[in-house]
Amino acid sequence: MKSSALFVIAALVVSSSVPVFASDKDECLLASKNCKAEVDSLQQKMKKLNGEIKKGTKVYSADELRKLNDKLKEANAMLDEMMKPGK
Repeated sequence: MKSSALFVIAALVVSSSVPVFASDKDECLLASKNCKAEVDSLQQKMKKLNGEIKKGTKVYSADELRKLNDKLKEANAMLDEMMKPGK
């Protein structure tokens, strides 16, 4: 009986160490998963990226935040390219 109680307590401790905010990640922005045919304008995508980046390390790992920042830089570069006057 004691060993099964210890097993249950151990399982609870392990499960509680999983990040609480994991479900708050936008997998579509991060890794193109669960997109459900989302089609955003460039400005909408940039706004979403900024919002996700603001969540910081409470939701994302440092590597994931770097990926989101890289995607935001890429979107900014695309917008800058589109705003250039015609050659």
